Amino acid sequence: MYRKIFSQLIDWKNKSNHKPLIIQGARQVGKTWAMIEFGKTHFEDVVYINFESNVRIQSVFKDDFDINRIISVLEIETGKIIHPSRTLIILDEIQEAEKGLTALKYFSENRPDLYLVAAGSLLGVSLQKNKTFPVGKVDFLELYPMSFEEFLINLNESLLVKAISENKWNVISPFHEKLIHYLRLYYFIGGMPEVVKDYIQHKNFSQTRTIQNNILKGYTNDFAKYAPIEIVPKIRMVWESIMGQLAKENKKFIYGQLRQGARAKDFEAAINWLTNAGMLLKSNRVNRATLPLKTYSDFDIFKLYLLDIGLLNAMAQVSEQVLLDKNQILIEFKGAMTEQFVAQQIKEKHELFYWTADHATAEIDFIIQKQMQVIPIEVKAEENLKSKSLKVYTEKHKPTQAVRTSMSPYRKEDWMENIPLYAAGIVL
Repeated sequence: MYRKIFSQLIDWKNKSNHKPLIIQGARQVGKTWAMIEFGKTHFEDVVYINFESNVRIQSVFKDDFDINRIISVLEIETGKIIHPSRTLIILDEIQEAEKGLTALKYFSENRPDLYLVAAGSLLGVSLQKNKTFPVGKVDFLELYPMSFEEFLINLNESLLVKAISENKWNVISPFHEKLIHYLRLYYFIGGMPEVVKDYIQHKNFSQTRTIQNNILKGYTNDFAKYAPIEIVPKIRMVWESIMGQLAKENKKFIYGQLRQGARAKDFEAAINWLTNAGMLLKSNRVNRATLPLKTYSDFDIFKLYLLDIGLLNAMAQVSEQVLLDKNQILIEFKGAMTEQFVAQQIKEKHELFYWTADHATAEIDFIIQKQMQVIPIEVKAEENLKSKSLKVYTEKHKPTQAVRTSMSPYRKEDWMENIPLYAAGIVL
């Protein structure tokens, strides 16, 4: 299957000063497959260790960081000789190895000739609490569920993707309805690799939903297995509230929806655990549309999205008939699915923010920092193209580019451009 991360992995391999690489991402987004496939296609051999399943090797870093000794242990365990330029070393679920993350510093300093990739399902959580993490001694990549672009390419529509990426709207125009169909299909299937692969092979929506439900069950099992026991009930409450939070007209996260009288300090640790684990995407409000956006971010006011739109639909038990019916473009959910889709697509390239005017008289669903520009993005679930908030924003801030993304074809007006939803993650 095609994944964009392969080009980034090739760039990492070709760097003259490459460091041990950490791939972060939630469980089931395809980290292990990507590492092994990259090793098979770009190296002569792969040495693979999974510290979660291989208990015997979990203490390999415990006593010292003698890299030559460690290499010998890995060779004996796998029965393979490690050649610096020809072997890819994969350390999977590295957070399960005692002092595993710290050991990467010594690989970097003492054996920079080795090619080593590490990953873990809850690395984001582990990194937050690891006080001896080797800052500056590793490279990072983030892996998310398949984007809509990757979804299309895996459906053999790479030429359509190329036309979109080149902004050839006159070429795309005859295929607009076809792309809208693919978009609705993606709303149901989402981007979890196992789900996409199964759909491509079997075209069975019921089977698709079963796999999604199993992934969700695996996530909830992780709460009890890996999270501090005192916050597990709160993690569950936040997790189960996401659909309801997004279904509101104002999608700002409201603690009162979790329980009466709930306050931020009661649930801060639970929300941080879920976002660090990669299961939730967080979009903070900015009160000024000025570079750099992070400087003007209000960390107490935010929206939360699930990592994958297909899992969100499975969680909400939304049937494929609702999503695929041309006459029911998600009206029931007031744009929740569409905003989730856009968040998921732009997260790969941009940090998520949204903007509200003083006294909440206008709101822009997303605002991104692209090179030296601040670009407002208003999201429309249907073809109702009234853009009052975007108009308010443009009159106040005079951006060089303002975007509305909707089910309608591409069009450009004096003050903004309408980008079809299916193109949002590709061109923005």
